[in-house]
Amino acid sequence: MSQAEGGVSRRLPVGAEILGQSGVNFRVWAPDRRRVRVVLEGGPGVYGVFRVDLDRESGGYFSGTVDGIGEGALYRFQINDKEDFIPDPASRFQPEGPFGPSQVVNPNRFPWTDAKWPGVQIQGQIMYEMHIGTFTPEGVWESAKQQLEPLAKTGITLLEIMPVADFPGQFGWGYDGVNLFAPTHLYGSPDDMRSFVDKAHALGLGVILDVVYNHVGNVGSFLRRFSRTYFSTGKNTDWGEAINYDEEGSAQVREFFTSNAAYWIDEFHLDGLRLDATQNIYDTSSEHIVAAVAQQSRKATKGRHIIVVAENEPQLARIVKPRENGGYGCDAMWNDDFHHTAMVTLTGRREGYYTDYLGSPQELISSIKRGYLYQGQYYMWQEKRRGTPALNTEPAKFVHYLQNHDQIANSAYGLRYQHLTSPGRYRAMTALLLLAPETPLLFQGQEFGASTPFLYFSDMPAPTADQVKEGRSQFLSQFRSLAQPEMRHLLPNPGDPETFHRCKLDPSERQKHVKHYMLFCDLIKIRREDPVFRSQRVGGVDGAILAPEAFLLRFFGEEDDDRLILFNFGKDTELEPSPEPLLAPPQDRYWKLMWSSEDPAYGGTGTPPPEDEDGIWRVLGEAAAVLKAVKENSLVER
Repeated sequence: MSQAEGGVSRRLPVGAEILGQSGVNFRVWAPDRRRVRVVLEGGPGVYGVFRVDLDRESGGYFSGTVDGIGEGALYRFQINDKEDFIPDPASRFQPEGPFGPSQVVNPNRFPWTDAKWPGVQIQGQIMYEMHIGTFTPEGVWESAKQQLEPLAKTGITLLEIMPVADFPGQFGWGYDGVNLFAPTHLYGSPDDMRSFVDKAHALGLGVILDVVYNHVGNVGSFLRRFSRTYFSTGKNTDWGEAINYDEEGSAQVREFFTSNAAYWIDEFHLDGLRLDATQNIYDTSSEHIVAAVAQQSRKATKGRHIIVVAENEPQLARIVKPRENGGYGCDAMWNDDFHHTAMVTLTGRREGYYTDYLGSPQELISSIKRGYLYQGQYYMWQEKRRGTPALNTEPAKFVHYLQNHDQIANSAYGLRYQHLTSPGRYRAMTALLLLAPETPLLFQGQEFGASTPFLYFSDMPAPTADQVKEGRSQFLSQFRSLAQPEMRHLLPNPGDPETFHRCKLDPSERQKHVKHYMLFCDLIKIRREDPVFRSQRVGGVDGAILAPEAFLLRFFGEEDDDRLILFNFGKDTELEPSPEPLLAPPQDRYWKLMWSSEDPAYGGTGTPPPEDEDGIWRVLGEAAAVLKAVKENSLVER
């Protein structure tokens, strides 16, 4: 509990909080302002519009209690007697959006049923990124909740929700949030979000939230009206002014953002956070704000386990190192390197940020054994070195993916990867993603081969809408093919409502695309139930190149209970001879086919034995085959 001046106990240092039956306490940080009033506009206990002066506290805060009002009251702030009223920076809900009044919320009313939920840890997770506005045709928490049971049955364990902090317009990705404590009204009420999380926990699903602490949206943000100190004086991000975490007045700014992190964990029972674009979070303090956010989030758990995942384009390994070893104490990081080399393998295209990848077997092996491919080498695309050493980092700390919101949308048509490659390569690469020791992440609909695209959409007023459209076009021009005149006019307009509606999933495709769906269900089941694939230990896997587009991975189990996966993204390959020791089974054991991407159940054409009676290995083209070390001495069994 926070303690405001005057002896008022609060959950958060800022915002509107109900004080039992006595009223509502309001507290806001406005260090450069001489006067702040709360303006009550409506709701229970509010008759007409009336204004109440807040008392100045030390540290630049203003606070005060209004008696006789409670949950549902609508309010705004008035600064320095100006007649335009603005929302609370720490509003818990904006029922009319960022430009409307804030609403008093009672976070204790919801009847939680997850008291025995232990939380989550990074080991063993199968993550699933979703955007609530497009996850279902209705695009709200309630309809998304109805689809949780099929996800649990698929074997998904952890949902990663794209940002929900309220943002302007009728649709958007959420990365331009402006009311960081208010779940957007577009998806339902705060209790609708709580109900979604509660249902997920009942089904064994964890839920983490993508949060943006590097900037706030340029449209609809009123932070500057309270204090210029929220923003850095000399640092900018790709999306606007950077947040001030280390300059004068930054202590209260840091408190605002660390409190926000704790708020989501505490009041919504979330199982952690995903921190967006941490490379644009600038901080020279003795304790980096990312470390402070991770620590404050854990303090808010009341004993549950949570995870904090970071996106960090420069690939700084210290983010996932323990605090006691000089790290930031996060649990995992997204790994673009795996995605980039995998997509070059699947498509053959090396434009834009794919320039520094060959899509070779060695790159795929290295990404599975070592995580990041760039750990300090020169990176031609950026004309500088990229990454830091991470050779002994636990595999689970790397989040691998073939699709996420950015990577699908960073293309001409927002197509899923099954539309960009052959069916055989698609199935084989899916096996690599789901059986490798890193933490796999799927994007909504990936598990059933969604036919819907995922495009960049953003509903902004003019002239910002035109700036967003042009900015998107400029960003995609890094890909030479998309920079051509015949392609520029075909790029979807982010502000067109049709762009948004085209991205909505069709849940019935789970039944229509049953072969796609079974592929994912079976691979996830193997990953979760097989003791060797379930292990995520350092040094648990090795690999070798077999041909220009073929390689193997050898997974070492206890007591010679090994697994072997043959991958071939090219044509059929015969190994005669086969001088590769990783092909040899453990002593007195033999390789038995355990799973194949060419199973007819997935649309494949069958799988002959990888090794024949003469010891010749035949590695099927555009396929993956999983073999298990067994004791049976029979070619039929094998």
